[in-house]
Amino acid sequence: MIVIIKRGLNYSEYYEIQYDTESKKFYNCFRDGMKKYHKVEIDKKIADIYIKSWSADKKIEHEIERHIEHSEVYENNLNSRAMDKPLSLEDEIIRKSTFEDLKNAIKELPEIQQRRIKMYYFDEMNMIQMAEKEHCSKVAIKYSLDNAIEKLKEIIKN
Repeated sequence: MIVIIKRGLNYSEYYEIQYDTESKKFYNCFRDGMKKYHKVEIDKKIADIYIKSWSADKKIEHEIERHIEHSEVYENNLNSRAMDKPLSLEDEIIRKSTFEDLKNAIKELPEIQQRRIKMYYFDEMNMIQMAEKEHCSKVAIKYSLDNAIEKLKEIIKN
């Protein structure tokens, strides 16, 4: 019985290492440049060296591919770098003042709406979790949040 130990296609050339379990012999099988099939008996040590060298070649190929992939600059990388650039001083001041305005507007809401806004946006709870915590329906939570958002828009607008 012939067992194929290693098979591959290298530089458009077919190759494999076979082991014959009956004769206990190893064979290097390949096609030459003229596409002619050859089967050459080899020693076990040579078969082991072939297998190890193919594994080492594959490892090197993977490292090279990874290196090339990481060293290339893709359009997505450029966009993400551009999106993550630090804010200018003016932008930072505007962001902070807008956040302060939002905090002050939230303080003007009724206590229940303040609590629900905090749970939903800052504690990242969903409406079902909020309803369970407050012992009410999801519809009541949604209605309360919708009203709170409308009030916040009015407060910040004025």
